[in-house]
Amino acid sequence: MRTVPRWALVSSGGAPVLLISGWTVAGRLEGPDYDPFTQTISVLAAYGSAGFWVMTGAMLALGACHLLTAWALRAAAAAGRVALAAGGVAALLVALLPAPSSGGSLRHGSVAAIAFTLLAVWPVLATERGGTAPWALRPGPCVAATAAMCAGAAWFLIEASQQGSAGAVERMVTTLQSVWPFVVVVSCVRTSAPAPLSGE
Repeated sequence: MRTVPRWALVSSGGAPVLLISGWTVAGRLEGPDYDPFTQTISVLAAYGSAGFWVMTGAMLALGACHLLTAWALRAAAAAGRVALAAGGVAALLVALLPAPSSGGSLRHGSVAAIAFTLLAVWPVLATERGGTAPWALRPGPCVAATAAMCAGAAWFLIEASQQGSAGAVERMVTTLQSVWPFVVVVSCVRTSAPAPLSGE
């Protein structure tokens, strides 16, 4: 099995930390007018918002983390690595094409949808068959991860259309999408670790 470098633990583990820290700090800067339960992360990164630079920086860092992790995940199938890297690029574009301070943005919405899709399908595309494959790259966990992310995205669309708890659902889905690469890396590093000698 192709080994995954241990520094990938930093790039993959940093993704959810940076994302959650970003929306937490940006939300505090925005003040009581911002409702994280109903309002999306894009509101925090919109032009003119108090936390614009914080949220934009977090999204840029998230994209960079995904790119580095995709490069390091040599144990995963190539299609999955490409999809994860493309998801990282899409996250960078989401940051570089922020939503306006009021109203919607077709460019921002389209890029965000592409990022959601790529980060939802990469687990199933990264599947490796065979008894030596790390746990998180086997078909069962990969299909389950993609199914959960797709279900979450559908739930988000429903909540957004009904002006419901879109912010809370978006945070749940993006957290899952940012944590899964770390789960995969941990699985790969543990699988490639040398077994202890008998008697140790």
